[in-house]
Amino acid sequence: MGSSKNSRWAKVRKLFNDVHLWCGLASGLIVIVVCFSGTAYVFNTEIREMASPQLYTLSEPGTTVLPAAEIIRMVEEHTNGKVQNLKIPHKGDRAWHVSVKSKAERAEPQRPGTRPSPGTVYAVNPYTGEIVGNVSAEKNGATEFMRSMFSLHRWLLLDRIEEPIFGELPNRQLGSYITGTATILFTIGVLTGLIIWFPQKLKTWRQGLKIKWNANWKRVNHDLHNTLAFYSLIFLFLMGVTGPQWSFPWYREGLQKTLGTYRGEDAPRPKPAKSTIPDDGADPLSIEQYIAAASSVLSYDGDYTITLPRDSAAAVVLAKNKIGFFAPAAPDRISLDQYTAAVVDKEIFRDKPFNERIAGSIKALHLGDVYGTFTKIIYFFACLVATSLPVTGTLIWINKLKKKRKKARRKE
Repeated sequence: MGSSKNSRWAKVRKLFNDVHLWCGLASGLIVIVVCFSGTAYVFNTEIREMASPQLYTLSEPGTTVLPAAEIIRMVEEHTNGKVQNLKIPHKGDRAWHVSVKSKAERAEPQRPGTRPSPGTVYAVNPYTGEIVGNVSAEKNGATEFMRSMFSLHRWLLLDRIEEPIFGELPNRQLGSYITGTATILFTIGVLTGLIIWFPQKLKTWRQGLKIKWNANWKRVNHDLHNTLAFYSLIFLFLMGVTGPQWSFPWYREGLQKTLGTYRGEDAPRPKPAKSTIPDDGADPLSIEQYIAAASSVLSYDGDYTITLPRDSAAAVVLAKNKIGFFAPAAPDRISLDQYTAAVVDKEIFRDKPFNERIAGSIKALHLGDVYGTFTKIIYFFACLVATSLPVTGTLIWINKLKKKRKKARRKE
């Protein structure tokens, strides 16, 4: 009876081992490129800030912040545009980021299902109202490198080739299909790898959790592949299972249906919160009053992103992100009546159903900033492991082929 079970397990294990092998060989080179560029991109925000500190940190902070209305007036006067939103940091030594749209940009119709253009983002000294730089147009070695890493990660740099390589298919889409397919194969490899890692005898499971450094290089390579993959498993899976949604609409739709958050094109969209226009023709309140009202509900330290109302009937939307080493990426949002600062709608992330929290965190789960710098560090090392897996896995396969050939020669 025992030998029969062992025989069945051996067959199942061989099947998964073959699937694991061929998924790895088919996607190996692409996975190395995607994971290497992903490793570099984990700290994209921090690297860009280090390269252009003047756009984020004030060298000489003042003592009194100008009224937000005055800052908006000065920025609009300088840019000849219309301020759409403001990012107001909690720390006083940080520049404000103000998004401005030109008249032509505001006139462009928005396509259904797409996000509105953020416009041009300017860094502003809130103590003087001076524009200290154009965040959107900033170019230096670090920003160009990060743009290249993003292009390599998403499209294998194919978006930089003008002439279509394959028929009439745009090169960006072609690159996206290749990386998406490789990522799906990688995810299958992660799952099958866990199955073949699991020991037949539970008493030997500890052997799979450590690297025998004093062994020969083949054993060390084998342990590096198995052990590092095991410790990184959950992060490799999260990176892999979320990635293809940017490559394939059918995958994105399937992921949304799995999470129970799918909304078809014909499904009614939630109506935006509205303000009640006063009969006496009262003016909207100040940005400072909106922040005070929001802070009474969201009583923690954080950075505000304030979206100004598009017309006299719209609400003011404030998104607040916590700050700190373990700060979650997901913001809380609150909509206020622009004339009274009364709360007309609010979205507290932790109060949402679990499936909606997961759906709202897909990008953060893929990039690694779910809980700020803490998870970014973890993802950085997990990406390094992912980059190494095709190399160590191929070496294992080559070593096994050599063993088989030696055995075949001995039999002859």
